[in-house]
Amino acid sequence: AMGCLMVRQCHSNTCPVGVCSQDERLREKFTGTADKVVNLVTFIAEETREILASIGARTLDEIIGRTDLLRQVHRGGSHLDDLDLNPLLVQVDEGAAGKWADKAARKPIEDSLDARVLKDAVRFLDRGQTLELSYPLNNTQRTVGAAVSSAIVRRFGPQGPTGRLRLKLEGIAGQSFGAFAARGLELHLTGEANDYVGKGLSGAEISIRTPEWRPNQLICGNTTLYGATSGRLFIAGAAGERFAVRNSGAEAVVEGLGAHGCEYMTGGRVVVLGSVGWNLAAGMSGGELFVWDADGAAAKALNGDLAGFADMDEAAAQRLQGLIRAHLDVTASPLARRLLADWPTALGQFTRILPLTEIVRQPERLKTSA
Repeated sequence: AMGCLMVRQCHSNTCPVGVCSQDERLREKFTGTADKVVNLVTFIAEETREILASIGARTLDEIIGRTDLLRQVHRGGSHLDDLDLNPLLVQVDEGAAGKWADKAARKPIEDSLDARVLKDAVRFLDRGQTLELSYPLNNTQRTVGAAVSSAIVRRFGPQGPTGRLRLKLEGIAGQSFGAFAARGLELHLTGEANDYVGKGLSGAEISIRTPEWRPNQLICGNTTLYGATSGRLFIAGAAGERFAVRNSGAEAVVEGLGAHGCEYMTGGRVVVLGSVGWNLAAGMSGGELFVWDADGAAAKALNGDLAGFADMDEAAAQRLQGLIRAHLDVTASPLARRLLADWPTALGQFTRILPLTEIVRQPERLKTSA
């Protein structure tokens, strides 16, 4: 719908229709619009309605429980048809077909945490006044912050309110914690989180820390900041694989990460205060990456096809120090405090990674006297 031709060059910054490129000449070729996405979804809905009509149904509700309408597809050989799906095709209750179309017969889904927040945050949503709320959290609560962010944007627009809605949470967050979180929202979690933290982050601030900090403690899952466009994330612990994949504008500080860090990153800034896994910065065509690399391990981890090591100029050093200070302020990280306490020494242990196209534009070098 956006014009993708499936040429499979997303990682090379050479997308011929400008869908996923930082090259201004290619970006000019992008013709995608919101209306095209609306058309796509409309056609999907129409085709779904046609399929329903072909089996004598008017709505999706009418086919819930209708296992009599299903059959297993055979692929032409015993070695291909070794999966027995009969347990899924059993009719649960004689005459149950159509029973579940009656919504009153279904067990209601409990309100999400976001629903509770929206009820409790009337003062914030009405007048934009800063408000702080606290809640326990468990891993069945997913996409915490997404519905609240929708309400914020609908009420205040993409620029956000003047105040902040600050949620202090304790426990374990389910998948997609802080997904699409918007400007004006802060999510501060004491505990740990599953995969996809900050997916599509859109201006909010997220922090994760544990009650008792320990070095190299894994407290965040995989594929963090996937497709993030703005905002900040501070993790006083390590994250899993594919950290900041497709990040295009968010800033983050994390104390270690797994393989494929900053994969396909096109913008934003990431600071890693710890070890990094292999294939670092693969397909990274934009943004800036700092790694606290006292033992020089980043050189072995770096995928140098599109990114490489750059000089640490004065401006970059200030950006790095500012992010670590913010990390300390938000998470009280003992590691951040230790690095800032002896900043000249710590600074000399950081490496800076940029896309190869940007390195030639960095002529200034950080003086050793700094």
